[in-house]
Amino acid sequence: MREVDLDVLASELAQGAFAIDVREPDEYAAGHVPGVRPVPLSELGAHLAALPADRPVYVICASGNRSAWAAEHLETAGFHAVSVAGGTSGWARTGRPIVRGTDTRPA
Repeated sequence: MREVDLDVLASELAQGAFAIDVREPDEYAAGHVPGVRPVPLSELGAHLAALPADRPVYVICASGNRSAWAAEHLETAGFHAVSVAGGTSGWARTGRPIVRGTDTRPA
């Protein structure tokens, strides 16, 4: 499992990367990285068919713990998964934009 920092995620998102947020729905609605799709960790298995197998899947959570666990499991399932160190909390602390609400459909 590979891990990247927030600068790499920002660059990859600007280029159209596929990213999921594995926090719970209420956490996601309270504030998430723009363009990142909600896939609660508890529902990860149910969303595998919707994840791309031909490109990296960036995985973010609040701080990096749940995303590391999810990325490891996605790797085991055959995906190229990348955990994002620092998570959404770090993203917000650096002054990057946060979206509130649930306007993004699940993966």
